[in-house]
Amino acid sequence: MDSDYFVETKDLTKTYSSGRIKLTALSNVNIYLKKGQFLGITGASGSGKSTLMNLLGGLDKPSSGTIKVQGKFISELDCDELALYRRYQVGMIFQSFNLVSSYTALENVAFPLLFADVPKKERMKRAAEILNMVGLHERKDHRPAELSGGEQQRVAIARALINHPKILLADEPTGNLDSKTSRQITQILADLNKNQGLTVVMISHEESLLAEYADDIVHLCDGKIAEQETNS
Repeated sequence: MDSDYFVETKDLTKTYSSGRIKLTALSNVNIYLKKGQFLGITGASGSGKSTLMNLLGGLDKPSSGTIKVQGKFISELDCDELALYRRYQVGMIFQSFNLVSSYTALENVAFPLLFADVPKKERMKRAAEILNMVGLHERKDHRPAELSGGEQQRVAIARALINHPKILLADEPTGNLDSKTSRQITQILADLNKNQGLTVVMISHEESLLAEYADDIVHLCDGKIAEQETNS
């Protein structure tokens, strides 16, 4: 495989067992992602999209096959090493915003830095800078219930960026948003990709958004890659 690839999966397979029944969520998936690339992943429900995202994010381990990120086989890391990988190399965004309801936007963004032993003053300074970057500086003292869905997702994006990850994984980040807000959120991801060189992987049912913003699109079907297209 090309040593220039930032993320490589080889024959990536994930099988779940329930009694005697085995369900193959992913089967021999090979993905090659260069640094600074925006990759879109699409497919019907149950096609293996979220399973793939969880494996790339170190939230789950493959049944077979390998995942290599920046030359390191994350599929072989132990629990402690995976925790460090998730903390410092990967930022994750989900369809549900997963914000702490009692925290302000600023506190939600700063929260991951608690586990990195960053002093409170520095945590708040960095969180304010990133909130400003996603256009929410004036809403920093508002709690999630006081924010729109799009604003909550921008807080979630800011939180995912707080540890300066090398790769941003977005699992249906526009799934709970209207079409206008979906475009705004995807534009933020595209700007991060273009202006900061951040590698982005985005899952979406909205193929029109991926066609507009992603460099390449992988179509999954029944746990396998059915098609891969490159946008000109």
